[in-house]
Amino acid sequence: MPRYFEDLEVGDGFETPGRTITEADVVSYAAISGEQDVLDLSARESDGRPVVPELLIMVMSSGLGFRAPAETPQVLAFMVFDLHIFRPVHVGDTIRCRVRVAGKRPMKEAGVVVEQRQMVNQRGDVVQESEYKLLVARRPPE
Repeated sequence: MPRYFEDLEVGDGFETPGRTITEADVVSYAAISGEQDVLDLSARESDGRPVVPELLIMVMSSGLGFRAPAETPQVLAFMVFDLHIFRPVHVGDTIRCRVRVAGKRPMKEAGVVVEQRQMVNQRGDVVQESEYKLLVARRPPE
């Protein structure tokens, strides 16, 4: 059953299952994005593990959001996106996403929903945070 603006409450949230980042993910990202320099896996941190492109983690956070325990809301428009990067992610890290409704504002035929996301690694460190402002459909009259 579709979810609408009225179905979302401030404070609602969930955590996605984890996903381990592989070299194949980096290669796929390079093929799709055209960002070929990420294929130089010799760019490593002091622990010897290759660093994953920051935008790949952001994209994965979006994909992990579709693994929500409930139907995704009826999004009409993606209005604003803010991204903050705190730590690098390495090949072999397992990330998961914490999603929370941080605010909402009704409008005539839709509503604005503010969604906060934290990307967390296997140690519980927040590696990225983002805030989405989404225009979400209101429930149609019966």
